[in-house]
Amino acid sequence: MNYRELTDDEIVQLEDNGCWAEDWSNVTVADDFMPIWVRRVKFYGEVQLGVFELNVEVSKGFMQHSGIEDAVLRNVTIGNNCLITHVGNFINNYEIGDDCLISNICTMETTEGATYGQGNLISVLNEVGDGNLVLFNGLNSQFAAFMVKHFHDRELKDIMRRMIADEMKCTLPDRGRIGKGVKIVNTKEITNTIIGDDCEVNGASRLSDCTIHSTEKASVYIGTGVICENSIINDGSSIINSVKMQDCFVGEACQVSNGFTASASVFFANCYMSNGEACAAFCGPFTASHHKSSLLIGAQFSFYNAGSATNFSNHAYKMGPMHWGILERGTKTASGAYILMPATIGTFSVCFGKLMHHPDTRNLPFSYLIAYGDTMYLSPGRNITTVGLYRDIRKWPKRDMRPEGSQLSIVNFDWLSPFSVGEIIKGKKILEDLRDASGEDVSKYIFHEYVINASSLRKGIKYYDIALRIYMGAVLKRQIKRYGELRKPESTVGEGDWNDLSGLLLPDAVEQQVIADIKDGTLDSTDKINERFIDINAHYRAYQWAWTYRMILDYYGIDEITEDDQARIKQDYIQARRAWIAEIRKDAEKEFRMGDVEQSVLDNFISNLDHEVDYEN
Repeated sequence: MNYRELTDDEIVQLEDNGCWAEDWSNVTVADDFMPIWVRRVKFYGEVQLGVFELNVEVSKGFMQHSGIEDAVLRNVTIGNNCLITHVGNFINNYEIGDDCLISNICTMETTEGATYGQGNLISVLNEVGDGNLVLFNGLNSQFAAFMVKHFHDRELKDIMRRMIADEMKCTLPDRGRIGKGVKIVNTKEITNTIIGDDCEVNGASRLSDCTIHSTEKASVYIGTGVICENSIINDGSSIINSVKMQDCFVGEACQVSNGFTASASVFFANCYMSNGEACAAFCGPFTASHHKSSLLIGAQFSFYNAGSATNFSNHAYKMGPMHWGILERGTKTASGAYILMPATIGTFSVCFGKLMHHPDTRNLPFSYLIAYGDTMYLSPGRNITTVGLYRDIRKWPKRDMRPEGSQLSIVNFDWLSPFSVGEIIKGKKILEDLRDASGEDVSKYIFHEYVINASSLRKGIKYYDIALRIYMGAVLKRQIKRYGELRKPESTVGEGDWNDLSGLLLPDAVEQQVIADIKDGTLDSTDKINERFIDINAHYRAYQWAWTYRMILDYYGIDEITEDDQARIKQDYIQARRAWIAEIRKDAEKEFRMGDVEQSVLDNFISNLDHEVDYEN
């Protein structure tokens, strides 16, 4: 925008309106500026003012004319058609976009050296450890998981940190910015903070050293009593009701509310946090905590619902509308231990109120672990056939509230993937080896310090095999549907072990290539690294097919997949799906007999199960 100096008549009118300037020559205005709408304002330093022609909606159906009243401004640029009133202290060193409403605030200021929460080094997974994660604008769940996972690779760590620092030097503004259409009312202090378009800050206590990304389609809301320091908040999120947050990153479409306290933690893609506390927590996509006694500390979560203390709240209530599901790929502490909780989607075992320290338990996925006194009983694979799993498979994609264009973190919703199926294969072999070593006539098997009843072991093998056959048949069906025929994989990329980067499923070899490309300079910016993650996700089906093709050959003991083999795999798939649905039906009927649900809920659920045959071909 072009600005001009004030005319003598405009200066006289401004002074008549109760305005004062340290130096009127430093106050410049847009061509169509009208001084009538500026009253009782003090100007210090260099101030640029837009035009005040239109009304601003201060509350639904209540319009006021734009302008400035009762304010102290220093080194401020104000866009067109803003309404700024009742600034108790001052606004200093800020750029304010068009169509903003700023009313009843105390202080808004940018100080020298402000970084707006970017470049902040925090320690997750270990609350007293060295900083292992740098907060910056381009952070998403993949980049964060990658950075934390490879923290001990000093060369890689130094390159990524230098990359982020260099980008910050080029992008950080000299003073704070308020985007277009922003509403800031009844707020005490905003210091060293960037606020994006269409954000609303209503009743906050303090925003200090923060970046708030907000857009018209995915606006951010900061509510009453919020104190947020040294943090970054992304599109579509809401932080309300006396939340206290320090050194945190909040990803897209997250909700943090009701006195939740968070420090040195990250939250990605549709997380929901309320009442409790998080410290050094890595909360991947769809992590939820809404009990006052819940503390998420020093662990990594994903598709997870933290219960209250050890009762896990509604986690046993599976058919009703309140069940959230739980844990997709596991809850891991800094020491490598796995917190085993009721898992409905996942590769990790289940425990009611226990923290297990043996990493080998991860090789018995989808399991229940229950303590009776000092004895731990393991029911391997039991969760594969529960109502909770069935519901969660379908509900998570529907709960992704991120609008198009605001999906920074990658979320793969496949419950059966090379990552989880690889663990199932290992789990099935463990059970078969236990059976072969001890025989089939024993009543109990011992896996490390855990007891597996003979019936549970047999069912575990059965459930794992059902999952394997469903997976192979589904992937084969997808390949034939896509090409009209069965084609062999175009490459071997995808064979071998797979990893999970907080929502991105990828072959380990591909992840190692990312590391190599960062070190040799092929990936020389954070944008290029994130673009590589997007490209990896775009090739997921190709990588998956390479892994699954090899798996099918090994499972069936064949050298190639013939038409007869295709027919056999399809038949196994149909039989496995029907067996799976039958087990889920039994689980639903069992829950109904316990009196947990009404008849209508059961009938509706069974009706959905009856339609599963529609997806067999």
